Amino acid sequence: MSDLNNAIIEALENLKGKNIVTLDVRELSDVMDTLIIVSGTSNRHTRSLAENLVEETKAKGFRANGIEGMEAGDWVLVDYIDTVVHVMQEETRAYYELEKLWSLKPASRAE
Repeated sequence: MSDLNNAIIEALENLKGKNIVTLDVRELSDVMDTLIIVSGTSNRHTRSLAENLVEETKAKGFRANGIEGMEAGDWVLVDYIDTVVHVMQEETRAYYELEKLWSLKPASRAE
């Protein structure tokens, strides 16, 4: 695992992120290598996880390229280019099932 991904996992664990999952999506995506998904227990916890993630990784020399969803707090996306982190409330995570979505192989086209 890369230094960035280790720093991300550590930051999420420090604030008690739940059910942290790391997916290698290199075979499925041209825009990222790793997808990390973590659950928070409330809007406040989800926002805190994302804020702590950005602060701790920045202190280790990694800057987030973009952050979306911080206002609402039910789903915050933190983009580090090669790694994308989804910080989600448990209900939102269960509804969207990103782990299932990103484990599917793309359908091949008949030529």
